[in-house]
Amino acid sequence: AFLEEQFNLWLYQYVFSGDSEWTETRIKQLQTLRDIALKIIAFISQFEDELVKIWNKPKFVINSNYVITLDRLVHHSPVADGISSVSPPLRGGPSIRKTEGDGGEGENLELIEKLLKHPNFKKQIEEWQQLGIVGESFKKSDILKKDLTGVYLSKEYRYLPIDTKYFKDLEPEILMLFDNLDEELDGWLIKSENYQALRTILPKFQGKVQTVYIDPPFNLETNADFMYNVNYRDSTWTSLLENRIRIARDFLNERGCFFVRCDHNGNYIVKSLMDEIFGAGNYKNEIIVNRFKRQLNELTRFNIATESLFYYGKSQKSILKGDYRRRICTFCGQDIKPQWRPMSSPGLRRPPERNILGRKLLPPRGRHWTFTQDKLNLMETQGRIRINNALNYIDLEGKRIQGLPEYLQTEDTPVDSNWTDLKGYAFGSTFSTENAEELLFRAIKVTSYNDRDIICDFFLGSGTTTSVAHKMGKKWLGVELGSHFYNYILPRMKNILSEYNSDISKEVKWQGGGFFKYYQFEQYEETLRRVKYDDADLFDDPNKDPYNQYVFLRDLKMLEALNVDLKKNKVTVDLSKLYDGIDIAETLSNLTGKWIKRLTPHSVEFAGGETIDFKNLDYKLIKPLIWW
Repeated sequence: AFLEEQFNLWLYQYVFSGDSEWTETRIKQLQTLRDIALKIIAFISQFEDELVKIWNKPKFVINSNYVITLDRLVHHSPVADGISSVSPPLRGGPSIRKTEGDGGEGENLELIEKLLKHPNFKKQIEEWQQLGIVGESFKKSDILKKDLTGVYLSKEYRYLPIDTKYFKDLEPEILMLFDNLDEELDGWLIKSENYQALRTILPKFQGKVQTVYIDPPFNLETNADFMYNVNYRDSTWTSLLENRIRIARDFLNERGCFFVRCDHNGNYIVKSLMDEIFGAGNYKNEIIVNRFKRQLNELTRFNIATESLFYYGKSQKSILKGDYRRRICTFCGQDIKPQWRPMSSPGLRRPPERNILGRKLLPPRGRHWTFTQDKLNLMETQGRIRINNALNYIDLEGKRIQGLPEYLQTEDTPVDSNWTDLKGYAFGSTFSTENAEELLFRAIKVTSYNDRDIICDFFLGSGTTTSVAHKMGKKWLGVELGSHFYNYILPRMKNILSEYNSDISKEVKWQGGGFFKYYQFEQYEETLRRVKYDDADLFDDPNKDPYNQYVFLRDLKMLEALNVDLKKNKVTVDLSKLYDGIDIAETLSNLTGKWIKRLTPHSVEFAGGETIDFKNLDYKLIKPLIWW
C-alpha cells in the first residue's frame, strides 16, 4: 500500500507539475506504465509478506541439552521418593548409600555409577578441567567415596555439573526422575535472535515473569565486542528495541518490573519508547549507575561518568521492596559514620507537638518533626535521640526554644535512584561490557518478591543476569545469539553451578548446585534454506495474467514433514525430514503454552494432564510450524 501510494504521488506530480500538453499516445503510455508498476508492486508486496510470515512463525527447538549437578541426581533418586535404603546393597541391585554429611540418609547412586562407566565421561572430565572446576590430577574415582558405612557421594564434588550432551543415551533416564520437569528447572538458556525467540516462547511465559533486565547494545556509531552491531540509525535502533520490548512486556505478571540500561546516545529514545509501550504512568525512575570512566582527549566537555537505568512497572501493582545501602563517601568510597542530624523536615503536619526525652516540644517554624511519636519512643530506647543544648530555634508559636532535638543516623540509608555506590561494570572481565553482579543483585532484590520468581534477559550479553538470578534462588530465562553463547555464557553458568565464588556469592551465601536447559531455535535463514517453493515455469499458462500466476499459497513450504496416505485417509508427521535433533516436547510446550510435567523417550505429559505421543503427532497441532 505504501509503495502504491508513493507511485501515485509521483505520477500525479509528474503529470501536473509542468505546462506541457499531453498527447493521446503519451497518456496511454503513462497508463500502461501505471498498470505495470502496480502489478510489480503487488508482486513485491506478496514476496515481502511471505518473508514476514517466515520471520514471525514459531520456531523449532533444536540441539537441546540439560546441565544438572550430581547432588540433584541423588536428591531426585527413587530413594528420595520413598524406597527404603539398605547398606551394603543386595548383589545385582541398585547401589543405595548415604551422601557424605547427610546424616546417613539413604540415596540411590545407580545413575551416577552409570555416568562414571559411560565412555564419554572422559570428555566430561576434560570439560571440567578446561573450566577450572577440577584440577589436572582429578580422577572419576574421586566422586564416590567408600568406607565402612558404604559408598557415598563426595561432598567436595557434589556440585559437579553434568552436561547431557555427552550422555544422550542416559538423558531420558535422568529426566524421568522428575515428576514436574519445568517447575524443577532453574532456568532456560536459549541461543537465538531475540525477536524470534520472544515470539516463539511467549505462549509459555506470558504473564509469568517478575523482572526483565536488558542492557541492549548502545547506539554508539562504532562496533562493540562479541559481534554486536551498534552502528544503527536512530530509527533502526528504535525499531529494534520497540519490536522486542513490546513483546517482552507481555511476559510480565501484573506486579512485574522492567529495566533498560542505556546512555546519553539513546536515553531520549528509550524514555519516550518505554512511555509509549508501558504508559507514562508506569514510569518509576531513571536510576543513575556508574560506567567506565575514560579520559577524553578534548576540552569541550566533561568526562562521562554515569549511565541510566530506566525502571518501569507493568501496572500500578508493581511495588518495590524496600532496601538499604551503606553510607559511603561519593569521592573516596569509604564508609561514612552515622551523624547527628536536626530532627525536623520542611512543611507543616498535624499534630505538631511531640514528647521528646520528657519535654513537650513544637517543631521549628514552617517545619514538622520528622518522626511519629511511636518511632521517637523506639529511637529513644536505642539511644538515637538527643537534645543539643548548644543550639536553639524559633518554634511554631514564635517562642525561642533552647536545645534543638537531633537524631543519630543509622549505618545504612534507604536505596534511592542514585546507584553510584555500586560498580556499573565488572572489572577485569574479558567481556568489556559485562554488567556488575552487585548491580543486578539490587535490581532483582528490590523488584522480586518470591524465591522462584522468573527473571528474564533477552540481551543476555555475558550472562550476568542469569548468574545472579541463579545464586539468588530465582528461576531465569536468558536469550543470546552470538558465538559467545557457547564459549562464555554457558561455561559461566556451569561454573556458577559448581560452587564458583565471585562477587555476590558471599552475600547470598551461595553454595552451588542447579539444573537448567539450554537449546537453540531454528532461525529465519535456516527456514529459508529448507522451505520448498514451486519450481514450475512462472509463466506456464499464456492465457493468464503473468503477474497473478505465481502465488505462495500453492507452494509446499515445509509440508514435506507430512506423509499423506490417501488410501487410509491418514496424515502422519515426520519432523526428522526437516531438522536433526528436534526437541519435540519443548517445541510443543512453546507452541501451546503448556509447561512440561513429565518426559519419556516417546511422549510428553503437560501440566494439566494432556499427554502427546511423539510417534502420533496431530498434524493440525504442528501446522503453525510448517505452514503459514
